[in-house]
Amino acid sequence: MFKNKIYNYITLELIKSFVLILFSLSLIAWTVRAVNFLDLIVDSGYSTSTYFIYSILNLTNIMTKFIPLSFLLALLLTIIRLERQNELLVLWTSGVAKSKITNLFFLLSLFIFLIYIIFSTIITPTALYKSRTLVKQSGVDTVANLIKPNNFSDTFKGLTFYVEEKENNVIKNIFIKDDSNNLNSLLPKNASAKNKTVIAERGVISKSKLILENGFIQSFQNDNTVKIIQFNKTLLNFDNLDNRVIKDVKIQETSTYKILSCLKNYYYNQIPEGYIKNCPKNNIAIVVETFSRRIIMPLYIPLISILISFILVYTKNKKTKIINRYLFFSLSFMLLVLSELLVRYSGISNIGFYTYLLIPFVLLPIVYLILFNNFRKELR
Repeated sequence: MFKNKIYNYITLELIKSFVLILFSLSLIAWTVRAVNFLDLIVDSGYSTSTYFIYSILNLTNIMTKFIPLSFLLALLLTIIRLERQNELLVLWTSGVAKSKITNLFFLLSLFIFLIYIIFSTIITPTALYKSRTLVKQSGVDTVANLIKPNNFSDTFKGLTFYVEEKENNVIKNIFIKDDSNNLNSLLPKNASAKNKTVIAERGVISKSKLILENGFIQSFQNDNTVKIIQFNKTLLNFDNLDNRVIKDVKIQETSTYKILSCLKNYYYNQIPEGYIKNCPKNNIAIVVETFSRRIIMPLYIPLISILISFILVYTKNKKTKIINRYLFFSLSFMLLVLSELLVRYSGISNIGFYTYLLIPFVLLPIVYLILFNNFRKELR
């Protein structure tokens, strides 16, 4: 009964530390990332609500990346806290074996392993896919931020803006170059042109619309003739124009099921071209890398729990104990860095993939046996 309470107490302390560290690190990184996402408003004209939803959906990706490091820090801080409060000493004198505490850490690492798998294979790809869909479906909220005085703007594909003056939402001396037939609605029906140039004296910005006054449209026709249309007032609507924000689904936003199907088809030489964006053979390396990151990387978490447990090994000298803390924390941290580096090479060759896969399976029993051998020496 006493031991169960001890195990529950250590579990609760470790989980609380893990959650606190994970959310703290994720919040800091998300704040920095959210500042970069401001380009959606400033340079692409999306609404504030689109920006906030897009930023929040990307939080899951940040949290997934910090799960291993957060667990490592939580383990270290929990062990140090229990040592400083002499709670570990009470455990050892009451007959609780250090191997039991190590096994508890290992079981908790399997729990964290499952959390990582759920996030990496289901939650994060789904959230990222929804964020990309949101950008794709949301139109430009306002073009006021996109048009700057004495500056060429090419936010929209095939469309170049230049204005000489801008005061609030009123612009003057406007030049617009259209090379992609974005402004065909300004021409008469059945008319077509290779490119168009719009020049106006004055314009008024109204959200995603631009009202031009006193100008003309010069169009270079397919038959190599030039037509000029004068206007007193005309309306440009930017709702349906394509800005330069990437709207194609990236590999990290692709569902795990599609990635597994892609790998299956690849190794059986049955790739349907375009099944997913990165499924063709010339890009299969990034698909394998994504698979390794989602499925294999969490296998390093249990190994970390065993490696950091070396701090529990008894040392007479206090200085040696501090050195051990730094040593095994550094080794555990380097293992995380190594896993991050090797995952980038897992898709290049079969050797790289199997090396990345086998490292945790080979090292885990070896490190485990070395640790328990040290515990047995203490008992002698």
